[in-house]
Amino acid sequence: MGQRAALYCRVSTADQSCDRQERDLLAFAERAGYDVVAVFKETASGSKDDRVERGKVLTLVRARQIGVVLVTELTRWGRSTTDLLSTLQELEACGVSVIAQTGLQFDLRSPQGKLFASLMAALAEFERDLMRERIRSGVASAQERGVKFGRQPGVRVKADRYQARVLKLREEGCSYRQIARDLGLSKNTVMEIIHRHR
Repeated sequence: MGQRAALYCRVSTADQSCDRQERDLLAFAERAGYDVVAVFKETASGSKDDRVERGKVLTLVRARQIGVVLVTELTRWGRSTTDLLSTLQELEACGVSVIAQTGLQFDLRSPQGKLFASLMAALAEFERDLMRERIRSGVASAQERGVKFGRQPGVRVKADRYQARVLKLREEGCSYRQIARDLGLSKNTVMEIIHRHR
């Protein structure tokens, strides 16, 4: 009996199938002597967070029910460099490694794994820096076109939206506290609206 393994297969669109990945991984597991205890297949874009089947694999990992996760390629497992690094670190903490069908083993305790983790951490930081730079550039470009960001002086979006209802309820004799409760506002907002229109 070999090391207990879970297979994880993912395709990006509904017109694709996980069958080939499953078949290849089962053959790989048999050749390598792994004992496959579960197969997880899902259709999900690599950029999406709601990867239910991958979550089930992580549940097995946390319960220490498997020792390895088998994938056809690393891009099937990770959504991004940051996601890949964080999930590999979680797997490492549980003593589980990810092995791609090519035979590459991503065990962060090994010298190869430590090098891989360092490279991925650097790439993740680079991705974050690029994103920040794109955001700054976009904001600067928008400001040049006259777009204003943040709350503008004198603008009271919530207060202005509820103004008519607050004033009507006050005319009907409702207390500040009652108006606040009925409209889901703070008492201070109600007071501000009423005092501003006296």
